[in-house]
Amino acid sequence: MAEHSGKRLAGFVVFAGALLMVEGLINVIHGLTALLTDERLGIERDRLVIVNVTAWGWVVLISGLLLMPIGGALLTGAAWSRIAGIVVVSLHAVTQIAWLNAYPVWAILMIALDVIVLYALTARWSDVRDSLGGVGDAPWSALEGPEFSNADPQGSPPRA
Repeated sequence: MAEHSGKRLAGFVVFAGALLMVEGLINVIHGLTALLTDERLGIERDRLVIVNVTAWGWVVLISGLLLMPIGGALLTGAAWSRIAGIVVVSLHAVTQIAWLNAYPVWAILMIALDVIVLYALTARWSDVRDSLGGVGDAPWSALEGPEFSNADPQGSPPRA
């Protein structure tokens, strides 16, 4: 039963990694559009929360360039990708608020997808990393470090 659950959770993280790559690509395209031809955004400037579309284009472009490799790293099970994904996706969700007045459906959809990715990156990660075959030697949780290798599950101190 636990093996099946781990595979399902691992599949959810693979979904999150693929979704991050797609979101990143969309952000790169959106950012380049804002930088190169901001009149093609199809919005009235007074409907945006932001004022400078060029600066916003850089923010969106950089977030897209961060999301894509993090998504790829999640697919390989890299230890650092989980924390990086949580940080960047959280910031991405917050930045979507700038588009809320101009593109309400799009902004809410992107925020919802970010919440799904956050759930995939935070829910029972220790079950997932074994299925993904994580790389790196960093412990995945506080109770997996070398000082806890002989610890009793009930919480008593480690045995010598």
